[in-house]
Amino acid sequence: MKDYLSLVKFSHTIFALPFALVGYFLAINLPGYEFQWKTFILVLLCMVFARNSAMAFNRYLDRDIDGKNPRTAVREIPAGILSAEKVLTFVVVNVVAFIVTTYFINSICFYLSPVAIAVVLFYSYTKRFTFLCHVVLGLGLSLAPIGAYLAVTGTFSWIPILYGMTVMFWVAGFDIIYAMQDVEFDLSLGLNSTPVKLGTKGAMILSYIFHIIAAGLMVLAAFLVTLNYLDAGWLIWTGTGIFIALLIYQHSIVSVNDLSRVNLAFFTTNGIASVVFGSLLIIDLLF
Repeated sequence: MKDYLSLVKFSHTIFALPFALVGYFLAINLPGYEFQWKTFILVLLCMVFARNSAMAFNRYLDRDIDGKNPRTAVREIPAGILSAEKVLTFVVVNVVAFIVTTYFINSICFYLSPVAIAVVLFYSYTKRFTFLCHVVLGLGLSLAPIGAYLAVTGTFSWIPILYGMTVMFWVAGFDIIYAMQDVEFDLSLGLNSTPVKLGTKGAMILSYIFHIIAAGLMVLAAFLVTLNYLDAGWLIWTGTGIFIALLIYQHSIVSVNDLSRVNLAFFTTNGIASVVFGSLLIIDLLF
């Protein structure tokens, strides 16, 4: 179990999970809806199964590439900790579990489940043909607040969609920064990434742009929340402000000439931003 948790980097669930919970609690605070343990647990299970599928499939598909990169050669498949066959089986089990779980939520989630799985699995192919692979990664994670809202209401709404778009540009922006570590390696194998296509300076500029867009979308979503949910108040704006401040901080500690603190920017800062924002918004809605 420890090896499989390491394979999928289970701790990184912290990036998207708070936004899934935001989508869920936005939905149950609408008139006619209420908290239900069954739906709540099913939403959490869908998050886990979908993310397990995506991460494990990425490790399976990239096993030969990871083995050639000194930074990733310690991952489970190239290091011989897990076989490729076991990882592929793990992917299939989680894909089936995801689809089966959506069946017990509602019909629209069940019908759209193959689409959601296709999106999150498709990312693993994109570095082979497009430098916008980071956007596809963000698109996969953006489904979290939209899917959780859909699980409760069975309908789409602009607020969870805006938070989904926020996640897409936020994730794409910080994944571009993370990809700067592998520019020379990616070039040697003909792999695509924004740093490879635009150079590190151009990639950093695009990361800035993506995060500015994410901040703008988050402000717009917060405005709509306060307009449509009368109980929402200053906590949502506090959470939004902290999230944007941590985006700015993230860019202050990394540069094209110094990537020594990229893990601090990528893991710690973004994890804190997501948890703090999600917690404050949910508290605002509940209390």
